[in-house]
Amino acid sequence: MKTLSNSVSRSVIAASILGVTACSAQSSTDTLSNKDKAVALISSIETGDHGPIAYINSDKYIQHNLAAADGLDGFGELMAMLPEGSAKADVKRAFQDGDFTVTHTEYDFFGPKVGFDVFRFENGQIVEHWDNLQAIAPANPSGRTQLDGSTAITDLDKTGANKAIVADFVKTILMEGNMARMNDFIDHGEDAYIQHNSAVGDGLEALGTALGALAEQGMPMVYSTNHKILGEGNFVLAISEGTFLNQDVAFYDLFRLDNGKIVEHWDVIENIPPRSDWKNDNGKFGFQ
Repeated sequence: MKTLSNSVSRSVIAASILGVTACSAQSSTDTLSNKDKAVALISSIETGDHGPIAYINSDKYIQHNLAAADGLDGFGELMAMLPEGSAKADVKRAFQDGDFTVTHTEYDFFGPKVGFDVFRFENGQIVEHWDNLQAIAPANPSGRTQLDGSTAITDLDKTGANKAIVADFVKTILMEGNMARMNDFIDHGEDAYIQHNSAVGDGLEALGTALGALAEQGMPMVYSTNHKILGEGNFVLAISEGTFLNQDVAFYDLFRLDNGKIVEHWDVIENIPPRSDWKNDNGKFGFQ
């Protein structure tokens, strides 16, 4: 999945800049939010609209997809891999946190994929990009997919509090393994925690069973570093680094919160290629 999945994700934007050699200036009359611009850029793979390329600042653009060369020039190279008219992109969720936007998207590039894209904006234009991709798998034991579930953004007044809860959860539970505090973040009961990971069912019991099985097989899921917490209202994304199945990976975990508790979870886990395979020097993370 390493090279293909990384390459594929960049094709989303690359498709919208075929034949375009430079980014046009942002219109002074453009009133779209940064979130709307990110959705338009991702969606342009289906519409064929070249207009959204104006949302990228070609002079400052920093690429963190390690399979793509830095700047806009790297996109054209990746597009050569993609049969014309074969790619699709359907944004399921999108939110904005300051200068950052997050999209959660169903892709079809050389097969079905699920991905997160994070864009950083300056003065209304995209200047930096991160992503994580994973192949779409069958529904999990609870019948849920990697993309279905809640989409409505609510509780905007609780954004800061919800981000703090997720940051504490990542540190306390995922990094330090202090399971005694689990109920501080997630209630008991199968109905209290909706799970979209393709291998795990709803509820804490199913999660504990899955993590225990990995540990018994000598392949524990280890979170070593959290690099960024981004959120809007009831949705919070944690971007972390660690190991899974004995591979170095990037963890993108999206949580939905309600009344101070985590109630729903989606994730994308992507292998980090060896340094010798990187096509840019920006690293997989590098958040400010």
